[in-house]
Amino acid sequence: MSRDPARAIYAANSAELAARYEEISVSGHFAPVIDLFPAPPARIADIGAGSGRDASWFAELGHKVVAAEPVAELRAEAMRRHPDADVCWIADGLPDLALLSARPGFDLLTVSAVWHHVPPDNRADAMRNLAALLAPDGLLVMSLRHGPLAVERGVFPPDAGGAIALAEAQGLRLQRCVRVDAQQQDSRLAGIIWEWLALSQQP
Repeated sequence: MSRDPARAIYAANSAELAARYEEISVSGHFAPVIDLFPAPPARIADIGAGSGRDASWFAELGHKVVAAEPVAELRAEAMRRHPDADVCWIADGLPDLALLSARPGFDLLTVSAVWHHVPPDNRADAMRNLAALLAPDGLLVMSLRHGPLAVERGVFPPDAGGAIALAEAQGLRLQRCVRVDAQQQDSRLAGIIWEWLALSQQP
């Protein structure tokens, strides 16, 4: 197994996983926090963009979107599935966000189904880099996966309290925290629940 088993798994199963992601309604996916999103045209970074489903949706609404996806195979799937989307696709990911760090000032950051792949020892750096990307009135939205763990596959405990504490240490404040059932039936049967956090710059 590679040093990053999660990325290896995504690379090996990119087409199948992308097809699954595309089945999910974007508005339904973001339902717990969608009312907090900025009006277009806003600068948005979709971190861990996967199949490009969310990034292309944001672009269709008139936002200026950067989609960061570190897995080359998934990024290729996203570009193949959404060839007409006005999206900037880049090879970047947590915790470093090296390419995104050169273009701060985002109005919205989405970190959807990604945080459980960030090892706990790297999360302070990851949150610091996320906070640095936000515009003064920017919003960070994260979904945390609760369910079966497999550290050997790169799936770590989500720790919402820890994520909130790390965000507060970077000057962010919690706007919303809500748990919802998984949209896909097989995920629900597996006991997976998603917890959404919305965090903003301190006033």
